[in-house]
Amino acid sequence: MAPAAVRTDRYAVVGNPVAHSLSPRIHGLFAAQSGQDISYEAIEIGLDEFGQRVHELRREGLRGLNVTVPFKRDAFELCDRLSPRARDAGAVNTLLFGEDGEISGDNTDGVGLTRDLVDNLNVLIRHRRILVLGAGGAVRGVIGPLLVQQPRVLAIANRTPARAEELAVDFSRLGRIEVFAYEDLGNDSYDLIVNGTAAGLAGEVPPVPDGVLGINSVCYDMMYRLDGPTAFVDWALQRGAADAHDGLGMLVEQAAEAFYLWRGQQPDTAAVIAALRAR
Repeated sequence: MAPAAVRTDRYAVVGNPVAHSLSPRIHGLFAAQSGQDISYEAIEIGLDEFGQRVHELRREGLRGLNVTVPFKRDAFELCDRLSPRARDAGAVNTLLFGEDGEISGDNTDGVGLTRDLVDNLNVLIRHRRILVLGAGGAVRGVIGPLLVQQPRVLAIANRTPARAEELAVDFSRLGRIEVFAYEDLGNDSYDLIVNGTAAGLAGEVPPVPDGVLGINSVCYDMMYRLDGPTAFVDWALQRGAADAHDGLGMLVEQAAEAFYLWRGQQPDTAAVIAALRAR
């Protein structure tokens, strides 16, 4: 009798647009490291087809999905079960399809950020003064994990302070958050400044005063580029920041957490980050 065929487990990242995604490359490297038999592809979904297509992909035998813009909130609403991280974030970027047909959702963005900062870049968060720029969905996903690290101060600055106030209220059980409009930041400096805005898509930087930078300040852009520094990284270095980093490591670390949720193995992220930088 011939041996039974080994089934390759299928995964994908879904979004709109999604052709530019590095996720297939990242998960391919994870699988090669760990000897996991998986396939991983990028699938673009129509803006009004998310729920229908996710259920179709589940019925086609996919084991899980990563979810990127603009569907993270749609994924949150679709799930039968949510992790505490997903509930805090109000958004889901990782779906797990159970044998019982139920869909579980998690959010790995926050742990991706904190692991890149603490483990890869040796940036201190505990007892430090942290400033986060922006108050949109990307920031909501990382506030909880940042507060868990117990910074001395966590401040959020946004063009519309009311949105930052909402975050301060929603996460008040985890810690106090200070709220500012950009123009009200003044000259108080911060140890770590995290840019969670999409200003870099237009080559711009949030309108924050130079005084937020001290001589030992580290800046971190949640966006990334492989062909040079992001606008925020360039802004920080030109103004004397001690160091500045883009979000490629966060991308890899959040993907590694998703891979762990699906496969039960923790990848070597440093090797993958280095491979992507080299490319």
